Amino acid sequence: MSDLRKIAADLIHKSAFMALAGIIVINILSVDSLKASPDSTGISLAYPVYSQYLQNGLVVNPAYTGTRGALSTFLSYRKQWLGMDAPGPEMQSASLHAPFKNDKVALGFLAQFMQYGFTNTTSIYGSYAYHIRMANGRLSFGLKGGVDISKSDFSDIRTIKPDDVFTTNDDPYVMPNVGAGVYYSSDRLFGGLSIPQFMSYRKTSANKVQAYHSFSDYDIIFSGGGLVTFSDFLKFKPSVLLQYSLDKAEKIKQFDINGNFILADVIWLGGSWRTNEEVVVGILQFQINPQFMLGFSYDYPVGRMSSYSNGSVEFALRYEFGSKVSAANPRYF
Repeated sequence: MSDLRKIAADLIHKSAFMALAGIIVINILSVDSLKASPDSTGISLAYPVYSQYLQNGLVVNPAYTGTRGALSTFLSYRKQWLGMDAPGPEMQSASLHAPFKNDKVALGFLAQFMQYGFTNTTSIYGSYAYHIRMANGRLSFGLKGGVDISKSDFSDIRTIKPDDVFTTNDDPYVMPNVGAGVYYSSDRLFGGLSIPQFMSYRKTSANKVQAYHSFSDYDIIFSGGGLVTFSDFLKFKPSVLLQYSLDKAEKIKQFDINGNFILADVIWLGGSWRTNEEVVVGILQFQINPQFMLGFSYDYPVGRMSSYSNGSVEFALRYEFGSKVSAANPRYF
């Protein structure tokens, strides 16, 4: 009887995964024929840049859902471009994800809030992942679905002459979207590939949003790395992240080279080089106990932005629940 229950549960989980995949395909095909009008303009939500994404892979790949092996919660706050006359963008994120009891299926939730200038953006997404155990690791397939909401408030802008554009606020733009990814991890290696958004949006002359699908608008995010153990006290975790656009105008949107030294499984000390922005990132994280992690990072611009900004700061907190979280079995990916 127990074997039949396991088989039935596997069929239900696989059917749910295929159903969600089918929904994504149907949504893409259903809007593929929509053509944007000539007087429409594309909407860019400025996909947020975080420096501590290695501790919260959910922000870049839905297949990361449940891979921590416990109920994992994560909070972060980021303030960009300190020292500028105008306030720089502020970003907050909150996420939680956990595997089901059978460890094959996982669910997650991610909320991101960003304010830049007179615009506020809120992104709320749910994620689903299916895990397949392999000889030396685990392969995960993930899907996500949710909505991006963008609203601009121009009422605080002072103009020499009255202008209706700056006295009335835009109606919120509500833009549903879906994404997918694949992720592999073992005790020594990890790698993932994801497409954060399948749908694109344009603003028409009537100040409305129009959905459309174009392969050239896809962004593909690759992340990967490994763990080098020198001793029980000292370990090194190198990794890279590449955000590649299929748009001919801009191919590489972000390329990070990361390295973190892990001291006694307590202190994570490292940094990153973000090549396209010419930014050096310093990262300091404390694994206070097996459940609780605190992190701080500082981005220092060494390129053109160094004349205008004093850098960016980011704070992160992660807490994990569950009996599988223990000092005897630390998680590095």
